[in-house]
Amino acid sequence: MQLLPSDFLIKLAREYDLSPEQEEAFVVRFSMKENDLSVADFLHISPNAFRTRMSGVYKKFSIGGRRPGKSRLLHDLLLQKYQQSHPIPEPADDKLDTDALVQEVRQQIQPSIQEQCGTMKVLDMTQPIGLEDIYTNVNILEKIIGRRRLALNEMLQGFDLSLEEFDRCGLGKITEKRVPGLEAVKLYNKLLVLGKPGAGKTTFLKYLAIHCANSQVLGERVPIFITLKQFAEFQNQPTLTTYINQILAKCDVTEAQATEIINRGKGLILLDGLDEVREEDCDRILNQIQQFTEQYRQNSFVLTCRIAAREYTFGKFTEVEMADFDDQQIQTFVGKWFQAKESDLADYFMKQLKENPPIKELATNPLLLTLLCIEFEDSGAFPPNRSELYSRAIHTLLRKWDDKRRIVRQQVYRKLSVQRKEDLLSEVAFITFKRKDYFFKQRDVEQYIAGYIRNLPDAKTDQDALLLDSEAVLKSIEAQHGLLVERARNIYSFSHLTFQEYFTARKTIAQGDLAALVEHITEKRWREVFLLTVSMMLDASELMQLIKQKIDRLVARDEKIQQFLHWLNQKSRSVDAPYKPAAVRAFYLSLDLDPDLELSQILEPALEQSLGFFLDLDLDEALNKALDFGLGLSRGAFNFSQPLSLGRYETIVNMLDRTLSQILDRTLAQEGILIPKLKRSLQQLKDQPPNPKEDREQFKQWWKVKGEDWTEQLRAVMIKHRNIGHDWQFNEQQEKLLKQYYDANKLLVDCLNSECYMSKEVRQEIEDTLLLPAVY
Repeated sequence: MQLLPSDFLIKLAREYDLSPEQEEAFVVRFSMKENDLSVADFLHISPNAFRTRMSGVYKKFSIGGRRPGKSRLLHDLLLQKYQQSHPIPEPADDKLDTDALVQEVRQQIQPSIQEQCGTMKVLDMTQPIGLEDIYTNVNILEKIIGRRRLALNEMLQGFDLSLEEFDRCGLGKITEKRVPGLEAVKLYNKLLVLGKPGAGKTTFLKYLAIHCANSQVLGERVPIFITLKQFAEFQNQPTLTTYINQILAKCDVTEAQATEIINRGKGLILLDGLDEVREEDCDRILNQIQQFTEQYRQNSFVLTCRIAAREYTFGKFTEVEMADFDDQQIQTFVGKWFQAKESDLADYFMKQLKENPPIKELATNPLLLTLLCIEFEDSGAFPPNRSELYSRAIHTLLRKWDDKRRIVRQQVYRKLSVQRKEDLLSEVAFITFKRKDYFFKQRDVEQYIAGYIRNLPDAKTDQDALLLDSEAVLKSIEAQHGLLVERARNIYSFSHLTFQEYFTARKTIAQGDLAALVEHITEKRWREVFLLTVSMMLDASELMQLIKQKIDRLVARDEKIQQFLHWLNQKSRSVDAPYKPAAVRAFYLSLDLDPDLELSQILEPALEQSLGFFLDLDLDEALNKALDFGLGLSRGAFNFSQPLSLGRYETIVNMLDRTLSQILDRTLAQEGILIPKLKRSLQQLKDQPPNPKEDREQFKQWWKVKGEDWTEQLRAVMIKHRNIGHDWQFNEQQEKLLKQYYDANKLLVDCLNSECYMSKEVRQEIEDTLLLPAVY
């Protein structure tokens, strides 16, 4: 099927009054893509959504009915209209010769381009995978993020860090406009694509080469893919022109044909990996590129390089930046990856990713997303010990990615082994994280680096020289590893908050000051650091004991909270249920603090599934709900003229009635249940109010006058018969303290359930004494 020019299709779309969505699908379908699935993928919409758009397009062109082949009918109509509006003139001989030559050369190089660019094999992949099988359309940013002029306070707009509740991924979120990569190539004749390590620059260029060779993109040009590292190290150091001739000669393209292609401006020259060129070759290659792109300026050029690699100046090139993957791109890549592997793990992978925000942060980087897919494919899940996964990701960025491709980069910090680099990054992370500095000024991070490298062998002692070295180290870390990135001009952060937390945990273990870490037990932003620290320690027994002691001390001096914990222990011991005592204590603690019963279910996963089978727990949970609904009705301020307020009121009324009916008609109606006094009292309470279904207004008035008294009667019945429902009358400070106590215990249990190693005796002691008063 012959593809048609996009400008012709856009004009036609507007003549036929297509909607913007229909026009977008129409133009891509007949100018770029030859099947529905590839168009839907390109537009980031589902196949069904694409078919819906095209149904509207067919109607506008009067191609109706359910007959097959509507796409072919429309294409034939479009081709006819195009030929009518663009009659082919008698061409000049040289144009005929050039167009024919382009077609001939493109056919000759197709097998070579496919062999060179058609597969990829990265990291620990045992077999190469087809590029087309997993390629996900990339977006670019027309403004380089690190060159924005923003202040620190502007970087943090929208985040209230004092609440310590913020979108983790949002710290690196970019609001700049994203443009499809293919559109940028069509728009700019000379394009310099910058990106972080693993951002997908090479993959993008290979995709361009294949699709240009197949006439799917820039069909009037001949693609020439050049790995700049190979060109720089090629024997006899040929010129770029000679090197291109040699590449094409291997495809039986004569030197005369190659020269004609370049002279006529018909080349798509793809220059990959400027940052991978050795330092000693760099100036020569830069000069070659400058001279060639100036001499043959009519050709199209795309050049890739890592951000911050060097200060390159290409005056005629438009500089853009590869954007991180968004959620849709992640899902597309994952779906393609596991489909190519003939695996059904894609949906489960996405579910697990959604449930693990720290891991999800890494998935925005295509290389790290590939690593996650490989890890998941091997075991069917992410490693239970997340620190191992982060360690592998960091190792990939620090060394493995370059080692696999035999790249030796400039080492301004040659004395730093991978271990030393991790020590340095741990130092920076620990200092900045303690200060709540998620973004930090360049001069500050250079001071931290200088403080570290000054103690290395042969380090410079002059402070100015040391700062110059620290700047070079910072730029190397950014360019070579991408673990620190420039978010705005002279403002840096870790590329992912996950890495800052990992290195903070690493430094905590190396420093050995566990007591200092425990002081942060009530700060939610330290949660991931605690989980990583216990999983990375050889023996976390001491740290776990310190955490438990710190949690107990939080409420040890508050007499009323201690009374509450004594009641909690007493009540849980009176309950007949086959669960751990700590899980039962957590259940009753959660009734007021966490209606989802999260802590009790973490301690006893079976509790959620079997809750309705044990009278004590089931009954007490239902009674507590009834009390909550009663309090909601008696204390709530309802504006019945507002539909939302009225709806909320009616929902609470219905839930209260349903809950009491459940208790009376199901729970207390079971054979052998001998709680007649409780049943009689609850029936009397249920019968007191007018029936809301018969007279809603009378019910409202009754509840307004007598609702609070009714609720207190229910509370008295619960206390008398079930020893629950007590009004502890905690003040605001005590409520805050109890919430901290609950959350800290939840973190402690999460640490227990992680892959941490600790002595069996300490583990048992912590579980036995969880949620008990100071003296029990």
